[in-house]
Amino acid sequence: MQSLPLLPETAPFPADQIAALNRIMGNATAEQRAWLGGFLAGHQAANLAQPAPAPARKVGLTILYATESGNAEALAGAARKSASRLGFAARTVDMADTTPAEIARAENLLILASTWGEGDPPERATDFMRALLAEDAPRFDKTRFAVLALGDRAYVNFCQTGRQIDERLAALGGRRVTDRIECDLDYDADAAAWLDRALHEIAPEPEGAAVIHVDFARAATEAPSRQAPFDAEITEHVNLNGSRSSTRTVHLELSVAGAALAYEPGDAIGVVPSNDPALVEQVLHAAGLAGDNDLHTALRERYDITTLTRPQVAAYAALTQDATLGALANDEAALAAFMAGRQVIDLLDAASHRLTEAQLTSLLRPLPPRLYSVASSRKATPDEAHLLVAAVEYDAHGRQRKGVASMDVIERRKAGGSLRLYLKPNPHFRLPADPDRPVIMVGPGTGVAPFRGFMQERDAIGAKGKNWLFFGGRNFTHDFLYQLEWQDLLKRGVLSRLDVAFSRDQRGKIYVQHRMWEARDELFGWLRDGAALYVCGDAKAMAKDVHATLLRIAAEQGGMAPEAAEVWLGELRRAGRYLRDVY
Repeated sequence: MQSLPLLPETAPFPADQIAALNRIMGNATAEQRAWLGGFLAGHQAANLAQPAPAPARKVGLTILYATESGNAEALAGAARKSASRLGFAARTVDMADTTPAEIARAENLLILASTWGEGDPPERATDFMRALLAEDAPRFDKTRFAVLALGDRAYVNFCQTGRQIDERLAALGGRRVTDRIECDLDYDADAAAWLDRALHEIAPEPEGAAVIHVDFARAATEAPSRQAPFDAEITEHVNLNGSRSSTRTVHLELSVAGAALAYEPGDAIGVVPSNDPALVEQVLHAAGLAGDNDLHTALRERYDITTLTRPQVAAYAALTQDATLGALANDEAALAAFMAGRQVIDLLDAASHRLTEAQLTSLLRPLPPRLYSVASSRKATPDEAHLLVAAVEYDAHGRQRKGVASMDVIERRKAGGSLRLYLKPNPHFRLPADPDRPVIMVGPGTGVAPFRGFMQERDAIGAKGKNWLFFGGRNFTHDFLYQLEWQDLLKRGVLSRLDVAFSRDQRGKIYVQHRMWEARDELFGWLRDGAALYVCGDAKAMAKDVHATLLRIAAEQGGMAPEAAEVWLGELRRAGRYLRDVY
């Protein structure tokens, strides 16, 4: 005789749960059923003793971010999770994917905005900012808002984008719920405290409720992080430049086996560097603290002893009571001229003063990591990450200057040693999802690094899309980075076309934008047919020149007026077909 089901179809459970419960109960012993019955009875009695509060309507919250290197985006994601745990109906929105008119509908708004370079908004946020600052911008009368601004005090217009947003929203009728915070590179603690305050102001917790504090530094992941980097073994350390080159560019191969470093081509690797011991000694000597070994170690590993900021000049002037520095700190033009090309050691030498350890370290910022585009694909090198690092060294104001991370890697790291690193995802600089889409890559110098990873990836998956690379360097003989690899890819048909520009091989300098102009007919044809265009490298000159050349090509090949050409490039960017990773 067929046994009846333990739970009827009318039980208040979905059909799959009824089936699962019947399977469990059908195989349970009498003792197990009796225990479970007692457990459920006790559980119900406990809940009846403390009735649950009536559910409250969740408070809506929009978290808008403007990001360049991904810091604001990561903060926005962490803020959304924390707000959701506190009962908010929170969502994150990239400025690149919305407009002020859409955002003006939000009742509660948190803005996390980075400033890039000398006061510019992140590239992906330029359209939003232009519309927000326009005369016909929408009103925000129904919006309560708060702004967290990210920046770098080494630049004149520190946190300029966040300031503009904060002031503009207030002018458009928005109600500020808490003061704007302006964060330097070490933003974790300040950002967490600000978010706690902002969320409380938006929706105050009932009396006696537990407060959940946010710790951005503790991400729910086992992957290496900025706070807990991975010690990767250096397995290869090779200078790619010829012996007669005027620069040094090192190819690094790093073992990341067991590191959970799930990078994708286009991502960056954060390198945690150490300061030059010789410079540390100079700083200690200038501060009257030479011979302090513990402080030497701290300055070498934890503090930024190169970057000079305006607050440092003002703080040191106040500490030393030096009249010249005091006048300098209050004269913006003179201060800018003094700071150009100078570092912390120059400030200490400008007004000799014996400092205590606390006084010296209070002047300094934490030593920030440096980001390098990953130059490999995990499909080609599963347990490795490759980097391309160019030496930064120059003379200024009678001193030889050296890049912190680049010279640490090039001069003080060798194969067999190690390097502390973590992953910095860059989801806005990825290969097309469609492997058949053509790709155009513009990467002079170390800007070619991500494109090596692109080609390894497309080669490994057998992508059918055509690939075109523009590469530039100083001399063909000495500076053609990864030359043999590009030639092999050309021979095998993975790379469809390679155009190179070596600026010092002839009387007139030739750069990648010149090669693009020479190939403008075919280049415009690729773009017209759906190609994605990627640019990586120097932002101050190369990226601007490449952009200007693209506008010229659009004008000539597409018959577009200047305004129409800008609109066309903007449409390519919004469609994910014009992507830049510039620095």
